[in-house]
Amino acid sequence: MNQKHTPFVPIIVLAFLIAGVLPAFLKLYYLNMMTEIIIFSLYAVSYNLLLGYAGLLSFGHAMFFGLGAFATAVAIIRIPELSLWNAILIGLVMAVVAGFVLGFLMLRHKGAYFALLTLAFNALFYAVATKWHSVTGGDDGLSITRPALDLGITSFSLANLTSFYYLTLVVVGAGMVFCWYFTQTAMGKTVLLMRENEERMKFLGYNTHVARLILFTFSGAVAGLAGSFYALHFQFVSISAISIDMTTAVLLMTFVGGTQKFWGPILGAFVYIILQNYLSDITDRWPLFMGFIFVFMVMFIPGGLSEVITKIQQRLFRKGNGNDDQPVSVEEAIS
Repeated sequence: MNQKHTPFVPIIVLAFLIAGVLPAFLKLYYLNMMTEIIIFSLYAVSYNLLLGYAGLLSFGHAMFFGLGAFATAVAIIRIPELSLWNAILIGLVMAVVAGFVLGFLMLRHKGAYFALLTLAFNALFYAVATKWHSVTGGDDGLSITRPALDLGITSFSLANLTSFYYLTLVVVGAGMVFCWYFTQTAMGKTVLLMRENEERMKFLGYNTHVARLILFTFSGAVAGLAGSFYALHFQFVSISAISIDMTTAVLLMTFVGGTQKFWGPILGAFVYIILQNYLSDITDRWPLFMGFIFVFMVMFIPGGLSEVITKIQQRLFRKGNGNDDQPVSVEEAIS
């Protein structure tokens, strides 16, 4: 592990410890919200792997999220006595296959063409989910019951929200840690450098198409895992999970939090879910207010909340050390 990033490890441990004791202090309503925040944080992190690290703007990331959710729900309904792990695995595998196939088809194009292709394929997935009523439930959606957690020698019921919260914290939290580790690997650095200068990477002998395909498949798999836990959390999946609105939501989370820090989308998901729950209790027109927030962030704080926090930290640090001229490298900005 790079020594420069070692301080991030205690922060991860501290975050898990704080999250682990929250059920002792939070009411069920807020615990439910925290579970939702954790799930959408992973979804936002997966999107930022494309947007922030590879510079790929996607309008169809919800197809992986929704595919993971529907695959898990359908598997639970159609396969009797299916274990929880196998249900999650089915959703994950479906997202991996879709990510690989669609990435192979779409990554030959760049820029606006790639963005429009992702939008078109998302619309295709949405249409299939709507019309294939016998499998997806169409407009009615699918209701499921969480399978028990089988640990081999014993099993635990996940009907209790607290039990499911801890499962989500461990599995989804581990997924976010793995995504962070991925960004520190040679592949993660390669994708970042390709975003900065693809022609130079090609000149050095890197196969940029394969690298992008691996990243696209990986981000789709992570989004599918988030979708599986989304289905298990709400115990219901509707076509909204695969709609353009779900992509818009993750786009908003990522921009609000900021794309230049790994933890930016996590912060964005936290702010988005809290604002959504608060505004929806006040007015039915909460999406309008969320839209205003998005426009404000793009116009006046394009780096997101993480950039604001980082600048405050840098000013305090430089003031304390009397050094205002320290350059910040690309790697430091994206870490």
